[in-house]
Amino acid sequence: MLVIVVFEGSGGLSFMGFHLFSSRRAITRVQAIAVIGIIIIAAVGGLWYYINQAPSTNPAPFSMEVISRPTIPVGVEENIMSIAGQRVVFLVAVEDTGEGSGYGKAVDISATVSGAEVTVYNPAIKSGEVAEVTMTPDQVSTNKVLALTIRGQRSGLEQTETITVEVIDWEDELGALAAEMQDKFIPWLITNHPEFGITTETEWTGTIVNPNIMVVMHYIFYSDDWEMYLTWHVTIQPHDWTRIYLRSRFTETQSSYAFEISSVQGQEEPHSIELPDWV
Repeated sequence: MLVIVVFEGSGGLSFMGFHLFSSRRAITRVQAIAVIGIIIIAAVGGLWYYINQAPSTNPAPFSMEVISRPTIPVGVEENIMSIAGQRVVFLVAVEDTGEGSGYGKAVDISATVSGAEVTVYNPAIKSGEVAEVTMTPDQVSTNKVLALTIRGQRSGLEQTETITVEVIDWEDELGALAAEMQDKFIPWLITNHPEFGITTETEWTGTIVNPNIMVVMHYIFYSDDWEMYLTWHVTIQPHDWTRIYLRSRFTETQSSYAFEISSVQGQEEPHSIELPDWV
């Protein structure tokens, strides 16, 4: 479309014309370029957000550590030793090792074994928490080696570890003496460490560990909150010591306190000692 504009001046009439459609097309083209630019900027911004900010749909990886109680000594071919009817305890801890869905959430712990009863205490754990897997061999498993498989599962990912346990032909004849040794520490703990919450009413369940060891006896007691690992030296005064190692059951994988009576026959008072690495 051609538009003609007439101007009247001193010199007469003047004419000026231009194409209106051409101008409109130019404006429309600029607008289109602007819109495309906005779309590109928005797309780039959205992609950046997705890469850097949006949560990943991939499951977050995690590691799993299994620790035997006790850690030493071991049986034939480095198997943990046990006897029928007595508990063997394994501690399980997990840690997040990468980002993704499920990060920071609990890992489900389970365990299977043939020839023994198995129970998992505190079966859903996060980093900084501890699960206990307790295995009690059947009588028919005596003189056999059992394979315990522990699994950690979260968001479709799984970690597994298999531990072999040697069930030896042995009887637990230490329970009564172990309880007697434990009782020597309880009044002192009540008086000197009330923060532990241990009282004369605290209920304990005991089990032998490291059977077939004749010089230093090993026994573990469990309350709702504490593991008390007890050892004592079968000898004469003044070397007849007894020791306990305390671990908070569901927050620690190693004992955090150690106490000793240097001579049982000498009726010495308990006192703190340095923690050994193995406990």
